[in-house]
Amino acid sequence: MPFDTSDTIVAIATPHGRGGIGVVRLSGPDAARVASVLLGRSEPLVPRHATFARMLDPAAGPSRSLDQVVATWFAAPQSYTGEDVVEISGHGSPPVLQRIVELAMAAGARLAEPGEFTLRAYLHGRLDLAQAEAVADLIDAVTPLQARAAMDQLEGTLTAAIARIDAALFDLA
Repeated sequence: MPFDTSDTIVAIATPHGRGGIGVVRLSGPDAARVASVLLGRSEPLVPRHATFARMLDPAAGPSRSLDQVVATWFAAPQSYTGEDVVEISGHGSPPVLQRIVELAMAAGARLAEPGEFTLRAYLHGRLDLAQAEAVADLIDAVTPLQARAAMDQLEGTLTAAIARIDAALFDLA
């Protein structure tokens, strides 16, 4: 089934497994609204400001907390995807992170497809194709040299080199 790039998506953004911290990312036009519902906030989050809050779980009873979290809202276009993005950092318990995703979906978000956050960054002009590919390369890197090469590509060194060659070829033509 094709997905809609204009809706709000959610996914766990940290690797699977237990850890001290885990991040759930929301991106799309309703990201801030969905986050406010999850946090039980009537006042909006402040852009680029980390906000300590309680993650509510209505199934556990009124005003019962699922976790203590830090929510950070990155207003469009000043975000990774170029859309409104909210990152919710909680404790890295897989059941807790999964429940946050479920609650976000109940509030109107849809589960993101693999690579969809980076796809949205590409579609909104935040990354070029070489940089989008570099994100996958950096994630998959197993040696420091692979990570360095991917980071160079992500920072635009390949794009800049191609632009210089293109300009030189244009001048020749």
